[in-house]
Parts: sequence; structure tokens; C-alpha cells
Amino acid sequence: MNKTLFAAAITTLAAFAPAAPAQTLTGWALLPAATFADGPTSGQFASPNPYGSNVPPFAGQPVQGFSAVLPGPVPGTFRVMPDNGFGAQNNSADALLRVYTVRPEWRTREGGRGIVHPADWSTGRLRRSFDASTHIGLSDPEHKVGWTIQADLKHYYGVDTNPEVDASIRSQRLLTGADFDIESVRRSADGHYWFGDEFGPFLLETDASGKLLGAPIPLPGVYSPQHPEVLAGRATANLASSGGFEGMALSRDGKKLYALLEKTVTGDADKTLRINEFDIASRSWTGVRYVYPLDAQGTAIGDMTAVDDHRFIVIERNGSTATSGTPFKKLYLIDIEGVEAGGTVKKTELVDLMAIADPDDLNRDGSTTFSLPYTTIEDVLPLDARTLLVINDNNFPYGGGRALASDDTEFIRIRLPEGLKVCVRCDGAR
Repeated sequence: MNKTLFAAAITTLAAFAPAAPAQTLTGWALLPAATFADGPTSGQFASPNPYGSNVPPFAGQPVQGFSAVLPGPVPGTFRVMPDNGFGAQNNSADALLRVYTVRPEWRTREGGRGIVHPADWSTGRLRRSFDASTHIGLSDPEHKVGWTIQADLKHYYGVDTNPEVDASIRSQRLLTGADFDIESVRRSADGHYWFGDEFGPFLLETDASGKLLGAPIPLPGVYSPQHPEVLAGRATANLASSGGFEGMALSRDGKKLYALLEKTVTGDADKTLRINEFDIASRSWTGVRYVYPLDAQGTAIGDMTAVDDHRFIVIERNGSTATSGTPFKKLYLIDIEGVEAGGTVKKTELVDLMAIADPDDLNRDGSTTFSLPYTTIEDVLPLDARTLLVINDNNFPYGGGRALASDDTEFIRIRLPEGLKVCVRCDGAR
């Protein structure tokens, strides 16, 4: 066969060859933006939504802004953690720091309603509403925080909206989004929770009920503008606001935390982020650090979770959405095996969240391609070797992800074309 005929034959074969396998949407569920839990009035300091829906203040606490996810008390349930509330320190003094339990009722190719139910914190049983049985709240009854928190103020939140509730919350010393901006959480073998904060950045250790067990643990040499040392004039900020511990993974043996900053530390190479290793037994940083390189289109990370003892999944994104700019939202598989301390992790694209096959149109948008175009996507959890759970942070009450309105929270289940040989339920499951 001559070269021309051979080339033509190869082209013909390629045309009929099966397409490369793609990631596929196998489950979808939605939690409406206007979902609230028990608790005091919130949103008193938040600006009105520029798009006109869900205007603050709100009766109760919004169940929104999920920035971390863990396995729940029984299979099929999950524990989800909202961040500091309304996106900034100065507007979140009435947002209580909590972790909720939910059970998605997936819509699949076989059917299903595609809704997310509140579930009991301990048993996973469905509840009618997000009442006190569905969550824990972070608190500091033993005064472990060494500076003034909202509960120390004469009038909680600084306003007399409900003196009885204010007095109750002050007595429990509940933590709020003006105290810490929690963005990541893992559960250690002793049942304690470890939260990654952005205002320090700090690590916070609590017991199973959410009670703070020790002073916030800073990252040496790194200071955000909200760090108490910066506010006191004793240090200079070298990390931008909202640049702290956005992602945090627990090692397979349960001995180490790997905390990933969201933004670049001043003086580090442009578009590089630090992954810092923390020893749980000694409650101290080990000094081991790795470098995560952002993609040319990426501006921040959203989450980090373990696959095994040396591989992790990282969510990377830019700030664009379906209503503004060109969204870049991807999952990467990173590997620290063979990487020396201070070295750059190995990085491979795993999932493009803007191009997921949806042959059964599970979200009913009329398309067989699914995308997740929200500003922030901050939750990923392996469910098995080929299945990932991903959840967006809807930044309630603001919008602009899918449409110019308050964004909902979407739970999606993605099937990978190849297995990851993942350690199921080893990253924060007990």
C-alpha cells in the first residue's frame, strides 16, 4: 500500500474508532438556595443581593456555602461544612460556624427526585427540617482563643435583636464567621475535628461536639490581613484575604494533615501554592512543604482530599461563571511520591467540570453535557475507585453562577473512565 492510501486508511479507521471514555454524570441532587436551619437571625450585616432575590436579613441560619465534605454516619449520608457565612469577616458576625448532615436522594438514569434531605447527625435518619439534631456548632467555652471573639461583646453581633438568644449564645461562646473563616475539615482517629481557617491561617481542633480543644494553631511565617498579629501591628500580612487553608487532606495512616493554601504567599513564585504537612500526634508543623502549581487559567484552589498515601485530588478554578467570563473548573490528581520537601508535586488533569457527559440529562437542562459553572466549587470526596462526589459553594445569598439570581447548591456524582484504586472512607471517615 502506498503512503497516500495508508494515510487514508488510518484516517478512515480513526473516524470509526470509539471515542475516548469520558467522565459521566451518574447522580444529581439540588439543595435550594433558600434553605434554613434553626438559630438566630442572620445576614443583618450582609449587603442586599444585587440580583434581587433572597434579600437579607434571614430568620434562622442559611444552610449554604459548603466548603468541605466528609462521609456521614451511615453510607449515603454526608457531613457538609459551610464557610464563614456571607463571604467576609465584617458581614458574618451573625453566621454560626456549623457542620450539617445530609442525605441526597439522587436523580439517576433509573429515576429519583434529585433532592437533598436533612439527616440526623448521629444516625443518618431523615429529618423534616434542619433542626438541632442535624448539626454540631463550633464553640469556645473554655476560652482557648486568646483574643476577643463575638461572644465576648456586650451585645452579641453588636445589636439587640433578641436579648434572650444573645445571652444564650454568649454563655455557650459559639463561634461565628467573624471569628474564623473555616474552609476545610477532617476527622482524626480519636473523633476530633480539624478545621482549616483563612483568617490566620489557623488550624482549629475540636472534640466531636465542636468544642475547641486548644488555642488556634498558626502557620509559622504566614499572615493574612485578619491575623491578630497583623491587626496588633506586630506582623505584616504576606497572604491575601481568603488565601488560607482552603484545602486539607488527612493521610491514609491518619497521622498527618496536608493543608493547602488558596493563594500565593508573598515572595513565592507566581501562581504557586504551599502544601504544608502537620503532625497530629505532636500538634505541630513538620517543616515539610510541597509546591502546587496553578494552571495558566487557574486563580485559586477549592478543595483537597486524599486518594491514598501519596495521591490527592485538588479542585482548581478561576472566578468566572456562566454569566461572566470563561469558567475554568477542573479536578487534578496530584502525587507527592518521590518529590523532595520543597519540590513541586506531580499533577495530572482528572475531570473537566465544565464538560461532563450527561447522556440522561439528569439536571433536566435539555443538554447531554453537564457543567458546573459556579464561582467557587469547594467539595470533592471519593466514593469508590471510579466515583467522585462534588458540591459547589453557592456563596448565598449572592448569585451569578448559572443565572443572575441566588445560586442553589448542586450535589453531583461523577463516574471516572478508569479507577483510582482509592482508599475509600480513609480521609476523614470514622
